[in-house]
Amino acid sequence: MSSQPLLSVRDLVKTFPGRRSRTGRAGAPVRAVDGVSFDLGAGETLGLVGESGCGKSTTGRMIVRLLDPTSGTVTFDGTEIGGLSQARLRPHRRNLQMVFQDPYSSLNPRQTVARIISEPLLVQGGSAAGARKRAAELMELVGLIPEHLDRYPHEFSGGQAQRIGIARSLATSPKLVIADEPVSALDVSIQAQVVNLMERLQRELGLAYVFIAHDLSVVKRVCDRVAVMYLGRIVEIGDKAEVYGNPAHPYTRALLSAVPLPDPAAERARERIVLLGDPPSPADPPTGCTFHPRCPKAREICRTERPLLRIVGTGGAGAATGVAGEATGGAGGAATATGVTGGREAACHFPE
Repeated sequence: MSSQPLLSVRDLVKTFPGRRSRTGRAGAPVRAVDGVSFDLGAGETLGLVGESGCGKSTTGRMIVRLLDPTSGTVTFDGTEIGGLSQARLRPHRRNLQMVFQDPYSSLNPRQTVARIISEPLLVQGGSAAGARKRAAELMELVGLIPEHLDRYPHEFSGGQAQRIGIARSLATSPKLVIADEPVSALDVSIQAQVVNLMERLQRELGLAYVFIAHDLSVVKRVCDRVAVMYLGRIVEIGDKAEVYGNPAHPYTRALLSAVPLPDPAAERARERIVLLGDPPSPADPPTGCTFHPRCPKAREICRTERPLLRIVGTGGAGAATGVAGEATGGAGGAATATGVTGGREAACHFPE
């Protein structure tokens, strides 16, 4: 990663109002994202992984300002965009795009593919003729036939529709694409094709990705670094080899133990970590470490004190040289990793 990250997220928090009861009483606020911090370099891919409801998709939507953060900062290409008005944010949107999970729900069924792909260019002030020419180029780039520009989304398969969504995200030649579960709604064989396409586009166009997923095998394939989220917080972040080869947080170890292995003998021999119960509600999180009710290694301190992200292990540039800095208390006591340049960090009192 360069000394100046393309994307820098610090103490990002998103709180939603609680549901009202039948009597009209407001419920407890839901802290969906609770102090998330990370850096992303140009041309790099960071994977955000975790169970459903952990806040990873909400984090991605705040980065592109589809949701406004409750607090915290999002600095993109040297500009803090978290507090910009929509008018001042518009010039930055061409460099910051998103691919959504469900290709059909994210494509307007009443618009032709030509209109869908060219719309970002038209919003940015481009001409209709130039936008259509660019749409044809992008159709070919993502492996579709330019002659199908005048068709509608329902005339394409799921994999083809997702390729259209990817083409739309590339219309303005962005530097960063937030990919929110881009292959989870597709068949396994189609998933591989879309992942290969995204890797090729990254090489050819120099894209950076924030790749949001719950499938750790896909994340291992496409990502350079991995951030593991639990109940709105990052509990472990580091280089892919470090996180997959020697996970430090018990939650990361449990997630990795659930990934199927291709070798049946290795699958039978390895330890399977089964987490008991469901994740707690973000409207009423546990005290101390939020993972302690499900953690097989929890101790008394885990029930009372919240662990902060700190350097663990000896691998990676940041961990080896100490340049990653110390973790500090962020908003509401949330963990904040500052100046992360490599290595691995975990929010655990007793990391492996």
